[in-house]
Amino acid sequence: MKQTTTLVVGASISGLASAASLEMRGIDYLIIEKYPQIAVPWRNHYNRLHLHTNKRLSNLPHKKFDKSVPRYPAKQEVVDYLEDYRDSFGIEPVFNTEARRIRKEGGQWITETDNEAFSSKYVIMATGAFSKPRDINFKGIKTFPGKIMHSAAYKTGKDFNGENVLVVGFGNSACEIAIDLYEQGAKPYMSVRSPVNIVSRDILGIPILEISHLLSHLPPRVADALTVPIRRLLFGDIGKFGLTKMKYGPFEQIKKDGTAPVLDIGTIKHIREGHIKICSEIDFVEGNEVFFKDGKAVTVNAIIGAIGYEPNYADIVDVDKSRFDDLKLSVDHQKYFGKDGLYFCGYWIAPTGQIHEISSDAREIAKNIAEKENALRQSGIRKDV
Repeated sequence: MKQTTTLVVGASISGLASAASLEMRGIDYLIIEKYPQIAVPWRNHYNRLHLHTNKRLSNLPHKKFDKSVPRYPAKQEVVDYLEDYRDSFGIEPVFNTEARRIRKEGGQWITETDNEAFSSKYVIMATGAFSKPRDINFKGIKTFPGKIMHSAAYKTGKDFNGENVLVVGFGNSACEIAIDLYEQGAKPYMSVRSPVNIVSRDILGIPILEISHLLSHLPPRVADALTVPIRRLLFGDIGKFGLTKMKYGPFEQIKKDGTAPVLDIGTIKHIREGHIKICSEIDFVEGNEVFFKDGKAVTVNAIIGAIGYEPNYADIVDVDKSRFDDLKLSVDHQKYFGKDGLYFCGYWIAPTGQIHEISSDAREIAKNIAEKENALRQSGIRKDV
């Protein structure tokens, strides 16, 4: 059994940020990764993907994006940044090692993997809040003869040139995929079941995340009230497009639902111009025809489910499941932050952007571990792991 002071589970953005933060504080750690390389989720994203958050608020701890990188880095630029980040801090993950069970035994955390076991005083879960694609399951879906895929498997609209494609969902990935389909010669439809909040990615040339960073210090309702005139000016009545506005604003959405609003990068413009068609919730599927709850139907060649992901961390971490409710809050408001040496990095959906929050979490976690280690050292009872 390998021993270390801190075990980091996952070597994508959260794991790398955590490892670097530990390294900067001189804390012993190991990082394990189930894939053979770092940042596999980013490598597997669709080709058109760009960060929806500006690079100034998307840096990981202690290292900025290069000046040559545009304000909204493309997928490959993010991967290159993460590779350089790993090299800069000498991060060497133990690859092809998947955590299967994590449990507390005595004063140590025992992490069982598909290769070997690890013993550590602290564990940082950095696998992401949502990593298991949800199943695509609608009445009659088995009768559909065309291609069905989750957005996690989508790569490029070139694969659907000349085809009618239904994108299910209206989140950030769904909206960018719809744009990509149109740009690559497909005819996209979007099935939207739930009310939505839409905010512009930039306002008068200023990234919305910069504004959100300032407003995040206010109560959510106050922050939302201040942005109502801008949102109304930019988007008008979205009901005209077949969309339903949420009863509360984007800041309250994050707090209540734990989900992010749509950062518009051009989808609304394409909807206005008729390039992307909005449909209501799916009722059932019959062959190539998809019927909706409002009685309308379309004939499509493919269905892409941009319907999100399920959490899977609760399946492997052996603690009271009520503890995971804590992850709906930022680390400074979590009741169980660091309890028994267990930490979660990047699980809270933040109004300031997920990568910015990951960076903040990683710093706080490393600081907390360092304080605990220093307290033990000063008390003279520290035992090396």
